[in-house]
Amino acid sequence: MSTMPFSRLQQATLVVLRTLVGWHFLYEGYTKLLSPAWGQNGAPVPPWSSAAYLKAATGPLAFSFHWMGNAPWIGSLDLLVAVALTAVGVSLMLGYFTQTGCAVALALLTMFYLAAIPTGRLDARAEGTYLLVNKTLIEAGAVAVLFACRTGSMAGFDRLWRPAPTARASMKEAAV
Repeated sequence: MSTMPFSRLQQATLVVLRTLVGWHFLYEGYTKLLSPAWGQNGAPVPPWSSAAYLKAATGPLAFSFHWMGNAPWIGSLDLLVAVALTAVGVSLMLGYFTQTGCAVALALLTMFYLAAIPTGRLDARAEGTYLLVNKTLIEAGAVAVLFACRTGSMAGFDRLWRPAPTARASMKEAAV
């Protein structure tokens, strides 16, 4: 394993990846928090709820997800998920508490993946046909890379109190 820091191109690419993933989380949370009151045809739209998603869970923890989908506190869970998505998005886009943002993102993505592990079955409602690997798992892989590379110290507010590692510091760590 190299002890040299990332090149400028590698750093820029990782920060762009972090920003894109952050935008995805921020927008998902924002739309859930501030779902529009009216649909495209002028009909009222009910507030977002995870109940249908949880009740349709097929993964190894399906029983637990089905129970959560029927729980009387589903509204509180929905709010928690929407706030967590938004907070992760802000964290990743600004590079602020990036490691914590990545850890929460991984926890959320793991739960989303376990609720609906793709089995390759055709589903007319689905966007595509996946077998074990889907967009959720790929995004989790991207977040794991962001976590491992500590992109907050490359660019973002984390850099204010934790500067990017230098070659000398990297070599010193490798010697320990």
